[in-house]
Amino acid sequence: MASSAGDPLLPGEPHRRSFLPPSIRLKTSVWSELGGAVGDLGTYIPIVLALSLASHLDLGTTLIFTALYNFASGVLFGIPMPVQPMKSIAAVALSSAHLTVPQIMGAGIAVAAILLFLGATGLMTRLYRVLPLPVVRGVQLSQGLSFAFTAVKYIRYDQDFSRSSSASTSVERPLLGLDGLLLALAALLFILLATGAGDDEDAARRRPCSRVPAALIVFAVGLVLCFARDPSIFRGLRFGPAPLGLVRITWDDFKIGFWQAAVPQLPLSVLNSVIAVCKLSSDLFPDRAELSPARVSISVGLMNLVGCWFGAMPCCHGAGGLAGQYRFGGRSGASVVFLAMGKLVLGLVFGNSFVTILGEFPIGILGVMLLFSGVELAMASRDMGSKEESFVMLVCAGVSLTGSSAALGFIAGVVLHLLLRLREIDSGELVRRLRVRRTVSY
Repeated sequence: MASSAGDPLLPGEPHRRSFLPPSIRLKTSVWSELGGAVGDLGTYIPIVLALSLASHLDLGTTLIFTALYNFASGVLFGIPMPVQPMKSIAAVALSSAHLTVPQIMGAGIAVAAILLFLGATGLMTRLYRVLPLPVVRGVQLSQGLSFAFTAVKYIRYDQDFSRSSSASTSVERPLLGLDGLLLALAALLFILLATGAGDDEDAARRRPCSRVPAALIVFAVGLVLCFARDPSIFRGLRFGPAPLGLVRITWDDFKIGFWQAAVPQLPLSVLNSVIAVCKLSSDLFPDRAELSPARVSISVGLMNLVGCWFGAMPCCHGAGGLAGQYRFGGRSGASVVFLAMGKLVLGLVFGNSFVTILGEFPIGILGVMLLFSGVELAMASRDMGSKEESFVMLVCAGVSLTGSSAALGFIAGVVLHLLLRLREIDSGELVRRLRVRRTVSY
């Protein structure tokens, strides 16, 4: 696993006093945590930008509320817990359905209420305990590969985010230019040389190049290129936050949002935002207490039951975001607290006008960051110990990818797992036991 850290600067060392909660004390260096902070922006920026351009979502409001979510997640969970847009809701909103902002918010509130119920009643914890590991790995593998496929499209082709967060055109990205193919390949090479395939902590300390905050540098270069690509965006900036106000959501908005967007989002939120996140966190941080599925589910529910009423994009946690932030150096809650500070400043200073800057961000660079996040998530599935487990995992992943539905892959994986368990039952022994019981009863 990667660490782009420098020499540790740990405020929690014995000879120092720290007023910070243990959950957000640095586990590596400031630069490492800052690198991890931008690790999931390859998924966050395209979706939020597309919704801002096509569905008139207020970017300033979303930045402010997701900053609050990031801060709370970092303090409560103590790991680089990501906050990402709900992808299925975004996909429906940007499709031919073209959901309105009230309908998007209605869908987010519906998903939030269900997740809050599942977490508060303990049903989410029970599901987590009985779910077979190969099925969870299949969901993680499919999500990771999906990210990687999307990342390659970002790198190879021009994108039109005014229509969709994954609207690849048939026009290949030019070789040269401030968002050219060579720029993306240079960013890919730089991150690869700095972080390798994801060094473990000991290997990272032995290699000086692993101390470079690769993702942070690449993202900073992308921000500078925004102004180089179009200097006129300075004139489009407006200072000050967007005014907050309640979104008027009618009963019809709730119904449309629920059936068209919440229903397809719910399986993805349960599987990827709660179950896969908890499993991945135990893989990445084996020395820490396992995340409670109930707490994660309640967290997603509460933050959307507040933010959606004000027009903030429905959000959840995600295994892909966690993998990305870990991949680029995030090791504690401090990583997402740094991200929260950045989002809060941008939301308060620029408000919705920040969309003019994001609109010029080199998409090829986002694709490179998303590629490493996807591969890191997919690599979590490498621990299958038998051919049978690998078979279930691959079928689950394959159905999820070809059917474009995590729920469909989940069902296929569970059914296959049960059939394989049934196959192991010795029918002759079962018949003998039934005969013995019948004899005893007589």
